[in-house]
Amino acid sequence: MNVVVCVKQIPDPANPGKLTSDTHTIVRDGKLILDDSDAYGVEMALQLADAAGGGEVTLVSMAPHGETSGLRTALAMGAAKAILISDDELAGSDALSTAKVLAAAIRRAEPDLVIAATESTDGYTGTTPVQVAEVLGWPSVSFVKKVAVADGVVKADRQTETGYDSVEVPLPALVSVTAGVVEPRYPSFKGIMAAKGKPVEELRIGDLGLDASQVGAAGARQQVVSVEPAEARKAGEIAVDDGDGHEKIVAFLEQLKVI
Repeated sequence: MNVVVCVKQIPDPANPGKLTSDTHTIVRDGKLILDDSDAYGVEMALQLADAAGGGEVTLVSMAPHGETSGLRTALAMGAAKAILISDDELAGSDALSTAKVLAAAIRRAEPDLVIAATESTDGYTGTTPVQVAEVLGWPSVSFVKKVAVADGVVKADRQTETGYDSVEVPLPALVSVTAGVVEPRYPSFKGIMAAKGKPVEELRIGDLGLDASQVGAAGARQQVVSVEPAEARKAGEIAVDDGDGHEKIVAFLEQLKVI
């Protein structure tokens, strides 16, 4: 079974991020690392390929300046190869533009299954995976906490507010997995060395049959108008129990409309 994992390479969260002054988008000039949330998808893909008795895992990523640092981490975990879409025209892409690019690259890989994280830790839109599936015309299952593949069918437990739903969809399909779906392995020294020689195919938008009007700022349908600092956390209210503490708690919960 061949599995594609959509991985995002992001600025290191340990370093303070910067935004462009005009478009309020994240500056991605420096080294990029593998988004922690995507490590779960890579591990899940490796386990599914092993369980199927064969196949390979291909990474698909969109990043500027031909950046491959994050991809090499995922390759060191065990992925076989990667497809990187890197083009100056992609600057300013919104979630839908990104989905169109990723979907075009996925078609080249011809996978049985695509795995993505629920959302990236630098964007948090949570919309790209389902948009990729829609562009591909494939079924998708989001917020997956458990997944198995057998007889051309994906069987998944989808996390909900009250528990989980058991869902089955035919292949090819796309699933987005939650953190904790599996425990990602640490790249071994052998894996790190092997990753240096694994192929990374670098593409431009023209290679995918796309043009500048469909991607980047020109193709974006959403725009960041302004960015404001997060509101400082306010001090909590201290309630002194003079024998009526339970009444104060009930009144507080009623104010929040919890009860």
